[in-house]
Order: sequence, then structure tokens, then C-alpha cells
Amino acid sequence: MKWLNYHHLLYFWTVASEGSIRKASEKLSVSQPSICTQVQSLEEALGEKLFRRNGRNLVMTEIGQLVFGYAEAIFSLGIELVSAVKQGSATRAIKLNLGIADSVPKLVTKAILEPVFNMLGQVHVVCREGKVEDLLSQLAAMRLDIVLADEPASTSLPFKMFNHLLGSSGVTFCAMPELAKRLQKGFPKSLHGAPALLPTQNTSLRRSLEKWFQSVGIRPHIVAEFEDGSLMKTVAAGGRGFIPVASVVANEAVERYKFKIVGATDKCTDQFYAISAERRLTHPAVLLITENAQKALFH
Repeated sequence: MKWLNYHHLLYFWTVASEGSIRKASEKLSVSQPSICTQVQSLEEALGEKLFRRNGRNLVMTEIGQLVFGYAEAIFSLGIELVSAVKQGSATRAIKLNLGIADSVPKLVTKAILEPVFNMLGQVHVVCREGKVEDLLSQLAAMRLDIVLADEPASTSLPFKMFNHLLGSSGVTFCAMPELAKRLQKGFPKSLHGAPALLPTQNTSLRRSLEKWFQSVGIRPHIVAEFEDGSLMKTVAAGGRGFIPVASVVANEAVERYKFKIVGATDKCTDQFYAISAERRLTHPAVLLITENAQKALFH
């Protein structure tokens, strides 16, 4: 068996984390030529280039990103080991590195993660939010355990991903009391020409809404479009228009923002997925999330 030299890996990880050999040299108190030699030794051992030049900057190659993901996990585990020993305990919290697509409503994310947050001291959750494409790249590099999204991973990706449907939710339309009172009568036709705050065109919910609007023959007056669902709710709280909310969290949205419900439909749905790099889910916190979502949250 060929063993990995962890000193070489540490130097590579530090260069990648700091963004340059100079900064890594300052952090490790090691000369720049020595760091270059150690990184080159790691590249020779792996048989792959880990960095490429982009002008005067070093950029990780695709293999470099993969190695960096493993290095992150290895050294993070080492830090946790030292911490556990110093605390005089053999037990440690399970770490869950979670990616959340920014198109997933915050209230839905909170509801999905509720069973994990209830395990105080047993699970350490690290949430990273961003574009689903960026998160899936991190998932492929093993820097994330799972990604929550409102649509399945594309089959055109250069790496294999597995989609696990957590469930789907109908849509509830909400507004501030004065506007809601006007729109409740004659719903859904009352939404025709009414001021609307909607998610942007690139979201699955917006596509589902457009199909439903067309099927019932209405065209609301779109005041604004949002990538951030929380901002959309905040603007709606100022009485600027009605908004669509996933029905599974509609009651919490009403209570938190003082909305009133205009109406709801199951003909327009929002779906939610857990995306993994492996076909079979094994992480205990991920299993807890998916089982609770499928059985309790989305029935």
C-alpha cells in the first residue's frame, strides 16, 4: 500500500486555502522554495497536476479541487480529534456540511432541518448557500455531504449526481390584510391584474406559477421579481403585492409577517430535493432529514 505524505498534503492545502505560496509561507513559517518542493512531491505521488498558472496567480485544477475537498475533511477531522481529547471526551458531534440552493425558501429550509436542530450537541451543521451549480461542484469534490434544491440535478453535469425527492408542496397566496381582503373574493380570478411579487424566471416555482396562471386565465401585474425569497416576503410585508408561499410553511409565514391568506392551490407545486454524490444515503443526519421530510413535513 502506498501511503500519502500528510506533510505534503498540508502544504498543498495551505497554499490552496491562502491563495498563494507567499501567504502559505508566512502562515507555516516555511520558505517558499520548500513549499513548492513539497507540493511538487505531492503532485508526483498522485500523478496529477494540482495547480495551473493563470497569469501570476495559482488556480487549482479539477483534480486539485477534488484533493482539496479531501484535505479539508482530513484536517477538519484532525482539529476535532484534538478538541475532543482536550475536552476529555471520546464523543463528538456529527458534522453535516450542507449546501442550500438560494432558490429554496428559508422557511422551508428551516422546516426541513428542524429534526437536526433538535439534536442539540449531537450534530454540528455547516450551511453554505449559493447557486445550485456551484454547490454541486462542491458536492462532487466531497466538500459537502448533501445539497438541498428546488429542482433535480441536471443530467448534463460532468459528474454523477443522485436526486432524492423530499416532497412537493402546493402554493398558498398571501398578502397584507387590506390587499388580501380585496383578493379573497373571486380567487383565483381576483389575481388577474393584481400587484404581484414573484420569484425570478429561472426558478422552478416561477415556471410552475406561469403554467398555472395560464391554465386559469389570469395575468397578474408583476411589480418585482426576487431571487431571495426572504426579501420578497419583506417587501410584501410593506403591502406592495401578493406573494406565493409553499403551503407547508404558509402558517408560519402568516404568523411571522402578519400576512393574510388569499387562497391556495395544489395545481401549482414547488418540489424539493436532497442531492447526493452517492446513490445510497448513509450520513445519519442526512437520513434523519430525508426521512422526516418525506414522512412528516410533506406527508
